[in-house]
Amino acid sequence: MPNTYEYPRPALTVDIVVFALDAEDLQVMLIQRDLEPYKGHWALPGGFVRIEETLEGAARRELQEETGVRDIFLEQLYTFGSLNRDPRERVVTVAYYALVNLEGHDVRASTDARNAAWFPVNDRPKLAFDHTTILDAAYERLRGKVRYQPIGFELLPEKFTLRQLQHLYEVILDRELDKRNFRKKVLGMGIVKETNEIEKDVAHRAARLYRFHKRSYDRLFKRGFNFEI
Repeated sequence: MPNTYEYPRPALTVDIVVFALDAEDLQVMLIQRDLEPYKGHWALPGGFVRIEETLEGAARRELQEETGVRDIFLEQLYTFGSLNRDPRERVVTVAYYALVNLEGHDVRASTDARNAAWFPVNDRPKLAFDHTTILDAAYERLRGKVRYQPIGFELLPEKFTLRQLQHLYEVILDRELDKRNFRKKVLGMGIVKETNEIEKDVAHRAARLYRFHKRSYDRLFKRGFNFEI
């Protein structure tokens, strides 16, 4: 005899906060909803979890279906379950945050999204549902985590300058960093490796290019390494 459930079950969704970095600001990807509720409003990409899916599988599917973005860093953030967070029914959402390099990640709207676009984190429109709360929580997680793990490298090109790396930390942490001390610490940790290349087609003096040295970081991390900036 099949098992039955005595109590009604809430619906389950996933929502994804996707961050990227441009020359000025930390950006977040938003979609403009084409369906009710909140038709025409901006929101985080996401949707309902299918019975045969894992949570992460649903998050990656929804991200690809609604924005065209795939194969990116993705990490679970938090579960949001306020009673009235969705006017349709009782819905619990598991939120994720993702980090992408803007190069090679053009967004396009599809399925139930009218539009998809990047917005500065600190200058975004009013969001549907409780997505402002979710976005703020993801931003705080990112600001905390870059202090002890080098996840910020996901926001950079494969090869980058130390100026770009410092800009990344200054934007995320929302404060200026001393150039000399920052470079001394980063180079001293050995987690970036100098390439034999320099910037091309730039108006200023071309700078050396570096890349993240994951093997060195992994060795340091196993010994109790702290990536505090």
